[in-house]
Amino acid sequence: MRGLSVPSFYKIMTFKEKVNGLITEALLEKPSIFLVDLAVSDSFKISVGLDGDNGVALQDCIDVSRAIENNLDREEQDFSLEVASVGVGTPLKMIRQYKKNIGRTLIVTTNTEKIEAELVEANDVFIILSWKAREPKKVGKGKETVQKEQQIPYTEIKEAVVTVTF
Repeated sequence: MRGLSVPSFYKIMTFKEKVNGLITEALLEKPSIFLVDLAVSDSFKISVGLDGDNGVALQDCIDVSRAIENNLDREEQDFSLEVASVGVGTPLKMIRQYKKNIGRTLIVTTNTEKIEAELVEANDVFIILSWKAREPKKVGKGKETVQKEQQIPYTEIKEAVVTVTF
């Protein structure tokens, strides 16, 4: 009777769980850094995306990379590894990312609209955006500049990206 082989899907999942554990352990020493993305492809290419409350330094990426590299056995499973900070223009995925970007301009897409505005508040349930808009005057002809504010629950946000201003 031949031995049962483990489907590759399960092999990838347990490998990913092991990598996730190593990252979690490495980040215990860096409380301002957090994991945003972890992907393991069918060919065991590990891609790690980090963010930080005060940004991510190159040394942070090196430290996390070493923590993974030094605790996995290439004889057991060959892999490639890429550890990087999430780039500017990468959509926000975690509430913690919204909170660290208060005061910056976001482009937020919901099911019904797209708003470019300043993020003035972010809590665990929603964000508040603020912007100036030109609207018709309530009395008389012409337009006036008005301050607008909108509360958007995270559940309604399809995508939010920080804009870069030079």
